Amino acid sequence: MSFLQENRLKFLYEAIQHSSVRAAADFLNIAPSAVSRQISQLEQELDTVLIERHRRGIIATEAGNKLIIYYKQYLIQQEMVLDSLKSLRKLESGTIELAIGEGFINKVTKAMCLFNEEYPKIKIILSTNNSNDIVRKVIDDDVHIGVIFNPPHHPKIRSHYVALSPMVVAANKNHPINNEPAPIKMSTLRKYNIALPEIAHGVRQLIENVEKNTGITLTPNVISNSLTALYYYASNGGVTMIPEFMLKSTPNWSETLNSIFLSNNNLNSMDTVIFTRLGRQLAPAPAEFLKYLISSFKNDID
Repeated sequence: MSFLQENRLKFLYEAIQHSSVRAAADFLNIAPSAVSRQISQLEQELDTVLIERHRRGIIATEAGNKLIIYYKQYLIQQEMVLDSLKSLRKLESGTIELAIGEGFINKVTKAMCLFNEEYPKIKIILSTNNSNDIVRKVIDDDVHIGVIFNPPHHPKIRSHYVALSPMVVAANKNHPINNEPAPIKMSTLRKYNIALPEIAHGVRQLIENVEKNTGITLTPNVISNSLTALYYYASNGGVTMIPEFMLKSTPNWSETLNSIFLSNNNLNSMDTVIFTRLGRQLAPAPAEFLKYLISSFKNDID
């Protein structure tokens, strides 16, 4: 299909991504009229409407969405070809994009350092997101690899590494919850003020499922999108629930905190998962980094 010019597809893609022709033009550093003109010409060539304008910006029509899917697949194939050629030069260049939960920063950056020592010219782009956004980014091919705690079941996910990661109560050493019988029950937790993640976080979704199963609802007095904030809240005198691996990978955690096991089986049988989109063939650089990442997690968690 020779009339599907890459440049026009790119302008369409950026306009839809930014929900605005002007915003896309700013991102591409060109005039808005150039973006509009290229999209209009593409619509004329295909004899179909590709975008719709609304008060909040532009959105893709069904035909526009099909072109976006085509363009993203084209970019993936292009990346594969280019990175395959680069692999012949021993990974002298390339880019790896990751989306991870905040609790994995320590372990993932350890793997990044080891990888960069071996491949110093490879660029790694790391973002921290909530569980829903991590899954979405991997499925939409916005990132190569995702690392997540307690992932939702999804038919488009391929798991490369799975490890048991129980939840624990992290409590300041002087907090009265330390005097309660261990392992801690949900009914015991309900008696105390507690800090929990926001609802979009995988940890909170797990806790909500347990609440429904037990009929015991926790009412947090502190809610945050940051596990680090929850950790320091507990360290400074409070109580929270976080994955054990995150607590014990934090330097000097035991100086201010106690780790108390929970009695609920569901809270003790959660998984850490490293995953990619099912069916996606990783380019050489991400594929090589995946090996480093899995090795790092096996050494620390298994």
